[in-house]
Amino acid sequence: MRFVLYRDRTGNWRWTLYASNGAKIADSAEGYVNKTDARHGIDLVKSTNSMTPVIEQ
Repeated sequence: MRFVLYRDRTGNWRWTLYASNGAKIADSAEGYVNKTDARHGIDLVKSTNSMTPVIEQ
């Protein structure tokens, strides 16, 4: 898997998470003004683990 960090058309920072086969798994729900904030979003996703609950609705 890999994260891609990039600027969108409006100049905001965004990220996309891709599977090893190239399929898009997730992306940032918002654009970030600061690159550091976008990196923090990536770190939050990376910190999830098997203990993270799945809520069915």
